[in-house]
Amino acid sequence: MIRFRSRASSRTQLLACLFLLVLFMIAPQPLGVRAQGAGQSDAPQAAAAQPIAAPHETAHPVPHLFWVLPFVLLLLTIAIFPLMPLTEHWWEKNNSKFIVSMILAAATGLYYLLRGHGFHEAPPGLPALLSVLKHAVIGDYIPFIVLLFSLYTISGGINFKGDIPAHPFTNTLFLLVGSVLASVIGTTGTAMLLIRPLLQINSERRHVKHTVVFFIFLVCNIGGCLLPIGDPPLFLGYLRGVPFLWTLNLVKEWAFCTLLVLLVYYVWETIAYRTEAPQDLKKDEETRIPIALSGKRNFYFLGGVVLAVALLVPDKGFLGTAWRLPNFYLREIVLLGLAVASLAWTPKGVHEDNGFNFHAINEVACLFIGIFITMQVPVEILQLVGGRIGLTKPWQFFWASGILSSFLDNAPTYVVYFSTATTLDPGNMSVMKVLVAGVPAHIPIPLLTAVSCGAVFMGANTYIGNGPNFMVKSIAERSGVKMPSFFGYMVYSTLILIPVFLLMTFLFFRS
Repeated sequence: MIRFRSRASSRTQLLACLFLLVLFMIAPQPLGVRAQGAGQSDAPQAAAAQPIAAPHETAHPVPHLFWVLPFVLLLLTIAIFPLMPLTEHWWEKNNSKFIVSMILAAATGLYYLLRGHGFHEAPPGLPALLSVLKHAVIGDYIPFIVLLFSLYTISGGINFKGDIPAHPFTNTLFLLVGSVLASVIGTTGTAMLLIRPLLQINSERRHVKHTVVFFIFLVCNIGGCLLPIGDPPLFLGYLRGVPFLWTLNLVKEWAFCTLLVLLVYYVWETIAYRTEAPQDLKKDEETRIPIALSGKRNFYFLGGVVLAVALLVPDKGFLGTAWRLPNFYLREIVLLGLAVASLAWTPKGVHEDNGFNFHAINEVACLFIGIFITMQVPVEILQLVGGRIGLTKPWQFFWASGILSSFLDNAPTYVVYFSTATTLDPGNMSVMKVLVAGVPAHIPIPLLTAVSCGAVFMGANTYIGNGPNFMVKSIAERSGVKMPSFFGYMVYSTLILIPVFLLMTFLFFRS
């Protein structure tokens, strides 16, 4: 296990946290951002929430597809650079990822500076660029990375010591527990809490890669659909008036998808277990360390994160009262405060036992700053023409939101199709009263179900579909597991998840 967290590095990270805390205290509220979600703002709320206009009603022209190129190039870079001999080692450095992200983000910024309109119809030029950056960086990216950082840091202060035989049933049960827990403390918190113990349990075995892949499928994505705090897209629905416990209605889809993927894993794992070298299995059986838990106080901090995300919602009544929270990033300040408290009060030995360091969260931060900026053009195109692409059926919304959630972050994708669904004639479908840009509207419940499942489940299709995916990949690689490349991972998801989603379409969304 890698252990290289120096005392100086700890002080540096603590100072960085304090700097961010001060930044949130003094930063102005971004233009037009209201009631941000768990790790995501409304991305962008005002633009996404408006009914889709007809061609002659659009306030500004639809961006040319050429300006989607920076986003596409960033995805290709993430996929190809780790495979090329000339760039493989260079790409391992987070500074390299940040440089590429900023170059391509600058290309997107050039579009808004020269031609594009910003949110709230800011004219082309510097106003448009600043408007977009406020939404993409201050409104979306910073809350997103603060949530991930707090969950990553606090979970890194909890250590499960122990080693039990890594039997197929043991690993399958581990994934099932993680799939349930993901809805309670979120996919990020659960992933960071459980990935290290899972790797430790399987440390004597050679065939571990597939277990981490299924961990990403189930714990980082599919498992988080039963409560709004489980995954950011569902929290955005909660902010728009979807009842907090409504997502429990997704239990049928969750149970079907979870159990079917677990069944596939159990069969795969059983075959893999039988191909392990006898000496490795013998070592796995003989290495038995009693399970012990340290860093327990961090469970209180995790509970604080859950409460902060659920209760500290700007412009919403606090605990059902008429008092509304001020709109100045109170939630993010609390999240950073909890992360700083965890770093300060967790015994150093716990972090050392976990091999805890900030490489994984830094990797996500460096890549997703570019993703959040470059994806503004494709998201804007969807907002302007989404209502004209002929989506009317639940299965269409399931696959449309799912496919885009595989390559765009799933929270803004959810917002686009949530808003699109409110513009349609529900016909004989039951509806739910929600808010669109603060205005009452109705969304057909079958379409809401389809969008929710598509955004959450299909975030597992690529490494960039959901934030925890990349962090788990990075932690596994730094623990010695050779993970699939970007395209290699997609082979797994295409062969395993797509057939499951097709079956789900037939059973739940074909009407």
